[in-house]
Amino acid sequence: MPNVLHPHVSSAPHVCGGSPCLEGTRIPVRTVVIYVLHHGVSPEELLAYYPQVSLATVYDALSYYYDHREAIDAEIAANAALEPPTSGVS
Repeated sequence: MPNVLHPHVSSAPHVCGGSPCLEGTRIPVRTVVIYVLHHGVSPEELLAYYPQVSLATVYDALSYYYDHREAIDAEIAANAALEPPTSGVS
């Protein structure tokens, strides 16, 4: 399978620990994946949270996820493990 280019996704060691991010931002691809695929936020709705991002960028991030699913899923799991547990007490 040919290597697909993702012009709206980049990674650099000094930005978000090298995690793939939306080009020109510090928004990790995993954030888009969590909002859209895990929480059911539509790509269009996501733009309300991140107005500096284009719809093409969101869709490219999702495409990047499907091309690198194992790595992004591992990042999501690793970051979830860092979150403090909720006590369940209101």
